[in-house]
Amino acid sequence: MNRPARIMRALAESRGAHWHATDALIRAALLGGGFVAAGALLHHAGLVLLGTPLLLSLMFARRPTGTPAVTVKPLPRTAEPGTAHTVAEVEPADTELVVVRLPGETKALAATTEPIPVEVRRDAWGPGVDLRLDHLFAGPDALHVYGPIVGVEHTRTVLPPLQYFPAGPLPPRAAGLVGAHRSPRPGDSTELRDIRAFQPGDRLRRIDWRISLRTGALHVRERHAEADAEIVLAIDTRSDVEQDVGRWAAVTYGTTTRPGGSLDRAVRTAASLAASHLRQGDRVSLVDLGRPQLNVRSGVGRRHLLRLRNQLVVCARSAGWAQRPFLPHVPYGSVIVLLSPFLDDAVSEIAIHAARRGHLVLAVDTLPQPLKPDTEEPWGEPAAELIAAEHRVRTKLMARHGVVITPW
Repeated sequence: MNRPARIMRALAESRGAHWHATDALIRAALLGGGFVAAGALLHHAGLVLLGTPLLLSLMFARRPTGTPAVTVKPLPRTAEPGTAHTVAEVEPADTELVVVRLPGETKALAATTEPIPVEVRRDAWGPGVDLRLDHLFAGPDALHVYGPIVGVEHTRTVLPPLQYFPAGPLPPRAAGLVGAHRSPRPGDSTELRDIRAFQPGDRLRRIDWRISLRTGALHVRERHAEADAEIVLAIDTRSDVEQDVGRWAAVTYGTTTRPGGSLDRAVRTAASLAASHLRQGDRVSLVDLGRPQLNVRSGVGRRHLLRLRNQLVVCARSAGWAQRPFLPHVPYGSVIVLLSPFLDDAVSEIAIHAARRGHLVLAVDTLPQPLKPDTEEPWGEPAAELIAAEHRVRTKLMARHGVVITPW
């Protein structure tokens, strides 16, 4: 950068949070003084009369005082996808005009104390900057301005959207007496388990009088207990791929994940599954196969759902390749929902080992299909076919060992 460019840049950066003259004021001073000086030297009254009003206007132009400002009512740090509303408070001080850059438009308003409504919309989940109100204040006749001022960045974390799924049949658990699913232990549900002879300690209301009168001995109805299911959401954050194979190595800016990619699908599905099972009282935990330190223990309730959705955003932000996925020990009888594109054998081996240990494993295939080959490379189509073939081999192997495969 040459010296004149550095000087111009320094002058431009010096204009900020203070009052300074505009180009109109500088031109008026130069032209007015030049006309008067030229008229006096040339003894031309017309030039003097032309420059005198400009100089008189500068004499009556006063420099504004005070410190105007624009403040924004802060938005919640976490929010749902969609539209949010807030207001911008204007402190005009000694100004006549304020120019504010709002999301999607720039408004020039009279400097009043009326709040400015601000609408912010973001449909993509994840962290991001939602609002930054750059502004400029102008004094009387716009001869002095205050700014431009770069506004404060207001960030929000938009949680993954929810889509409630109908809960499918889940296996009985070996523990627990209250819940929405059948347990092999006796309890007080409505499903009949057995009819047996009366034993000391049985409640009288459980006696089946018809069977007792027919057999001549007291018999009682024994029912199944209802237990909560243990849902383990295991998400594979080691890779984030999209349908176009040629863009797998491309870097995406401005988003947490690739829109419509495998990780975006996994996060959305995990959040929706967690909401669906927590709504019926099941216990849900979260496991990051690539980074076990980000795991969330099982829990219930609306606060636990909020914790899971926030942690899914954290897992997506920390996503990256890990050499070996890890699934910690889970309680016996748990339902493991494995969300992955299954691009390597390590994840499929985890699903197979979990199924062999007696867990019900549901594999959600998040790989966008059909794959689009890289048209810029001669080997693009064979590479896409090879990836798809290896993927089919892994899914068939998992299905052969009892893993339930569900495409996204």
